[in-house]
Amino acid sequence: MRIMLSLVFSLIFAVNIVAQEIPILTFKEFSTRLEPKGDTIYVINFWATWCKPCVEELPYFERLHEEYSMYNLKITLVSLDFKSQYEKKLVPFANDNNIQSEVLLLNAPNYNDWISQVSKNWGGSIPATLIIHKPTATRMFLEKQFSSYEEIEDLVKPFIND
Repeated sequence: MRIMLSLVFSLIFAVNIVAQEIPILTFKEFSTRLEPKGDTIYVINFWATWCKPCVEELPYFERLHEEYSMYNLKITLVSLDFKSQYEKKLVPFANDNNIQSEVLLLNAPNYNDWISQVSKNWGGSIPATLIIHKPTATRMFLEKQFSSYEEIEDLVKPFIND
């Protein structure tokens, strides 16, 4: 009995360590992130758990988050999953894959109402990534899948001040 209680406690405690809270935001709430302040480099990736190319490139963003954590770099993974899949798919996916970057669910299903506010060049497909760096007036939007870690790293490196 004592071993069983210890095991149950350990499992509950371990889940609490790994699990991150994933906020659900409307586009209005999210839109403040499109006008960042300070000298931080913002990398905002739009993805979904059902999008194979999105899932394939997520490790590149996680590595970027890990390797550049000592710099002013903020990675945000904006899930476009359906809100109804939040508990069944998104939260388990983030936990099972030990995602350390910030994850949020964008609850704005009428894409045509807001995608042009992210980028006038966005046709609406994912994965898509927005890189913002206010000090250099950079706002770079890429509607594509990254084929390597180095590809995304090369876009961010010019903004890193050693």
